[in-house]
Amino acid sequence: MTPPPPDLLLARKVLAAQPFSVLVGARLEVFEPGRAVLALDIRDDLKQQNGFVHGGVLAYAADNAITFAAGTVLGPAVLTGGVTISYVRPAVGATLEAEATMASGGRRQATCRCDLFTVAPDGARTLCAVAQGTVLTAG
Repeated sequence: MTPPPPDLLLARKVLAAQPFSVLVGARLEVFEPGRAVLALDIRDDLKQQNGFVHGGVLAYAADNAITFAAGTVLGPAVLTGGVTISYVRPAVGATLEAEATMASGGRRQATCRCDLFTVAPDGARTLCAVAQGTVLTAG
């Protein structure tokens, strides 16, 4: 059975129902077949002691973007099976964007890649981390 086409408004409601996503101020910018972009404003309370976005925030953004990207193909009942992340450079800027795309997928599992960028006030994007994750259907 083929899942219905991605519905950005419904996906945003799902994100809004996640208390941690609300806490960090995450928003879903893109939700299309095989691709999702999650963004959040970089605030002082999301930084570590050196002024960089905390690695846990980067990992959260990658995990959620990967799961949403896979959900566009697998359907809404999905769970993260695993995520790995490599931090490329310290994350500084105005906004964090996690851009996830499906690399491979079947009926019950998908593998996605996620590039995490910081965006400066002038719009310049800088790669700060790369992640990969596996997403499974829940059921």
